Amino acid sequence: MSDYPSIVLEQAVNQMASLPGVGRRTALRLVLHLLRQSDADVEAFSGAFTRLKKDVVYCRECHNISDSEICPICASPRRDHATICVVENVQDVMSIENTGQYNGVYHVLGGIISPMEGIGPKDIEIDSLIERVAKGGIDEIILALPTTMEGDTTNFYIYRRLQNAELAEMPKLSQIARGVAVGNQLEYTDEITLGRSIVNRIEFKG
Repeated sequence: MSDYPSIVLEQAVNQMASLPGVGRRTALRLVLHLLRQSDADVEAFSGAFTRLKKDVVYCRECHNISDSEICPICASPRRDHATICVVENVQDVMSIENTGQYNGVYHVLGGIISPMEGIGPKDIEIDSLIERVAKGGIDEIILALPTTMEGDTTNFYIYRRLQNAELAEMPKLSQIARGVAVGNQLEYTDEITLGRSIVNRIEFKG
C-alpha cells in the first residue's frame, strides 16, 4: 500500500525527488507547497521549465547555454575574443563571471576526461576547441578545470592536442592559480593544496 493518500501526489513527489540533491521528504514539502498555490502560479512554474527545455540552446561557438545561436558573451564586441577560458560546465562560466575579473570568452567542454565514468575525449567538446584555435586569432588559452586527477588529465590532453595540431601560431597556455584560499588556515589545508602553494609562491610586494 502506498504511503501517500493520492497516486497523483505520489507521482509528483517521485518526479520532484528525481532532482539532484532533493530527498523524498523535501520533495513532499515542495509538492504540498505547490498544491497550495493558485492555478496561475503553478502554470507559470511548470511553463518556465517547459520553455527552458524548448527554447534554451547551446552556443555554437563556446557551448554555453543561450537563448540564441550565439550567446551574449561570444556576441559582445567588448569581450577579448583572443583569450579563451576553458571550463568544465556552464556553472563554471557563471562563477567566473561573478568575479568580474575576466573579460575574455569561454569554451565549455561539457565534462572532463574520466575513464572510471566512461568519459573520453570524444565525449566532450575538445575537437571543437582545437578547431576554434586553428582558425587563428587566439593569443591565450586559460585552463580553468577542476584541480583533480581528471581535471589534470584533461588539461594535459588539451596541451598535447594543441601541440600536435600544427597551428600557424601556438597560443599561450595558462592555468588558473592553485593554492590556499583567502581566509583559510594552514592547519586545515590539505597537503596537495599547501604543497602547490609553496611551489607556486609569488614575490611579496609590500
